[in-house]
Amino acid sequence: MNLLALRGAITLESNSRDEVMEKTQRLVKEMLARNDIDHDDLVSVIFTATDDVTAEFPAAAARVAGLGDVPLLCARELAVDGATPLCVRVLMHFSTTKARHELRHVYLEGARHLRDDLPE
Repeated sequence: MNLLALRGAITLESNSRDEVMEKTQRLVKEMLARNDIDHDDLVSVIFTATDDVTAEFPAAAARVAGLGDVPLLCARELAVDGATPLCVRVLMHFSTTKARHELRHVYLEGARHLRDDLPE
């Protein structure tokens, strides 16, 4: 088994609890599905959010989605001029038999442009 990390990001339409919960859950579920990751293979998940995301912790959405027993951490994204607003990013660590080049990182909605070099 390999310990690998998977990246993902999604943008919100507004800074509301419902948006943070819905969009974060959508992103996490898509990351797991596209990469065929089982819950028991998860090691930890780090979430970052831009300064304008204050309505809820992205990790709260992951707990509601069934990841309450996985170590979760939230942090602030760097406030860089011109950065994508209302953005939640994820760094997911997991055990797998896959190789790094087989991973499908997930960038949704307005976050797609952050890594437009990756296949959909």
